[in-house]
Amino acid sequence: MSENKHHEHDHHNHDMMAEGHMHHHDNHENQKEHAGHEHHDHSGGMDHSMHMGNLKVKFFVSLILSIPIILLSTMMGKQLPFQFSFPGSDWVVLVLATALFFYGGMPFLKGAKMELDMKSPAMMTLISLGISVAYVYSVYAFIANNLLNSPVHIMDFFWELATLILIMLLGHWIEMNAISNAGNALQKMAELLPNLATVIKEDGSTEEVSLKEVQVGQKVLVKAGEKVPTDGIIIEGKTSINESMVTGESKDVVKGLHDKVIGGSVNGSGAITVEVTGTGESGYLSQVMELVGNAQKEKSRVESMSDKVAKMLFYVALVVGIGAFIIWYVLTKDINIALERMVTVLIIACPHALGLAIPLVTAKSTSLGAKNGLLIKNRQALETAKKVDVIMMDKTGTLTEGNFAVNDYLSFDSTYTKEQVLGLMASLEQNSSHPLSVGVLKKMEELNLSIPQATDITNLPGIGMEGTVDGKDVKIVSVSYMKQQHISFDNDLFNQLSSQGNSVSFLLVDNKSIGLVAQGDQIKEEAKSMIDRLLAQGIKPVMLTGDNRQVAGVVAKQLGIEAVHAELMPEDKEKIVKEYKEKGLVVMMVGDGVNDAPGLVRADIGVAIGAGTDVAIDSADVILVKSNPFDILHFLSLSKNTQRKMVQNLWWGAGYNILAIPLAAGVLAGIGIVLSPAVGAIFMSLSTVIVAINAMTLRIKE
Repeated sequence: MSENKHHEHDHHNHDMMAEGHMHHHDNHENQKEHAGHEHHDHSGGMDHSMHMGNLKVKFFVSLILSIPIILLSTMMGKQLPFQFSFPGSDWVVLVLATALFFYGGMPFLKGAKMELDMKSPAMMTLISLGISVAYVYSVYAFIANNLLNSPVHIMDFFWELATLILIMLLGHWIEMNAISNAGNALQKMAELLPNLATVIKEDGSTEEVSLKEVQVGQKVLVKAGEKVPTDGIIIEGKTSINESMVTGESKDVVKGLHDKVIGGSVNGSGAITVEVTGTGESGYLSQVMELVGNAQKEKSRVESMSDKVAKMLFYVALVVGIGAFIIWYVLTKDINIALERMVTVLIIACPHALGLAIPLVTAKSTSLGAKNGLLIKNRQALETAKKVDVIMMDKTGTLTEGNFAVNDYLSFDSTYTKEQVLGLMASLEQNSSHPLSVGVLKKMEELNLSIPQATDITNLPGIGMEGTVDGKDVKIVSVSYMKQQHISFDNDLFNQLSSQGNSVSFLLVDNKSIGLVAQGDQIKEEAKSMIDRLLAQGIKPVMLTGDNRQVAGVVAKQLGIEAVHAELMPEDKEKIVKEYKEKGLVVMMVGDGVNDAPGLVRADIGVAIGAGTDVAIDSADVILVKSNPFDILHFLSLSKNTQRKMVQNLWWGAGYNILAIPLAAGVLAGIGIVLSPAVGAIFMSLSTVIVAINAMTLRIKE
């Protein structure tokens, strides 16, 4: 079996990733609140979530404060049909507007303070500029009109202040909502997996409880074949446990009294009682939660592009606003007209559509990805994906199922039927979770055969297994052992079976060859169509595998992959990735095991299949939670569509301002066209709605 050593990282582990979310769901709730807090970059949108408080409440309270303002104050000095006033109504408006400015506007003002502290004015500063100017100027207008009896009625902007704050809050609420929905999608994936542990109560009875209710110090029963629910210590029973996805140790580890077990590893054939030392939150799997948090925090270049646009608009608004003030004052000698122009420019520059443009697309793509089993850990990967030239794929577990099925079993000795050959193998293998053993045991089950008893079973590393059945010495060995020991076998038969992609194990009884079992790994049904689609997109698939050349060649031929690198050690995979990158190619690497981790880190985009191991999770940029290679195509398509939407939205968001600012400054005043803030506000709302709808129409498939 030596050829198959590399198969030994277990494929149960693919569930782990999503399962991790489940362990940490409670945790996720509190973590979500901190998602934006840990690093304060100047991204406007998301990272100011800390100042947003409960946006839903803020929005509705602000709405209640705004309704009277909208009814009682004129829009840009023009009376709308539904508006009215009464003696003293101006005072009501002033009080409500003040409350609204300090309550509803506070998240933006705090965000602006943060940006200015970092000498990097962006979205929040731009929004704060708009609402502060509107408020301060309106208070000045109120004082001039009501207290100083100004000969000219000075127009106030309370109406604009109210609508601006409302639209801004609504936008940020949508954004936060979309982001937490992406989290919910992860939770939904988690719920597809088992969520219970069998707790042993004081009186010895057992009860199935939800994993999140299990506490340190409790005793849990782990039956054969179940996942170990938490970290703990064995207090009863012995078994072997597959910890490959946790530690990378591919062989089963024998465990007895007082040995430690790790939550998420897979129990073998013995039942054990475990005293809990760490629950989901404190256990090993909590890193999966961090992944989700980090995925939210990663920023892509395009996102900072929206900040660059906001920064530019901030400076443009200041320069144009002050310029407009000076020019209008020189032309008219009327400070009120000049002030009003400047204020209009500053209010109109406030680009809500832009504040929403990128966050909405990002939120939508995160949640779409999650619903389709794609966990995008590094947003940068969405951008790099459009440049990919080569996709390198591990064979076992990525292109193939990684679980072996018996294709043929034969007896060479008339004293044994071929069923007995299979039975003898099963007797040695019944406590092993090696993929080849599992295949044999499955076949016995299918044929409804009983397994003979074996004693003194030992592993022969790199060769196979040995044990005693009915007083006879029984061995399962690889072809290399047969050659080494000069035991004769039918070479043509062996070649024929292995050329079909089978792994062949021989059975020896008292060192005489009496039969063989041929097992093949099944190609995943989606693999072929995925390779065809990649070739159609001009992306070159490359197979990397630790398996022998012959088996790798058979699989590659069936799939239509020309470039095959076989019999590799983990460090070889990384070397090959490096070689391709040195040729100037953009490389994506897809793998599932510890042996793929170095390559995943080295590649431009590392994709982990089902997050087979903690190492693979740490190394990858994207995780295919459903272990379906076809999802690579979904990722490529999501990446292309996300890019397109981001650029479209930046144009929609900023385009409005590019037009509106000069008009507001009065560039066309000579021919009687001056953009009033009212019309500006309407256009601004329109561009916001367009951007939101455009983001929401993002799809994975064309």
